[in-house]
Amino acid sequence: MPKRLRLTRRFPVSLTNDAYRRLHSFAAEAGITPDEALVFLFEHFGSVTHPENLTARLRLFKAELEARKA
Repeated sequence: MPKRLRLTRRFPVSLTNDAYRRLHSFAAEAGITPDEALVFLFEHFGSVTHPENLTARLRLFKAELEARKA
């Protein structure tokens, strides 16, 4: 029997415009709400990411982070 989707935790999140658009685009393509899209991505994080790509992407993001904050 599938687990019931109960959204019991809320937290304020800041997104870049690109991240916001991509989240909403992904949710629309999947036919789910942005909240449900985030739940899906985090509950299945290990299977929707490639470990080597994730490490490389994270390294690039961290290298650009200070410049993006300015």
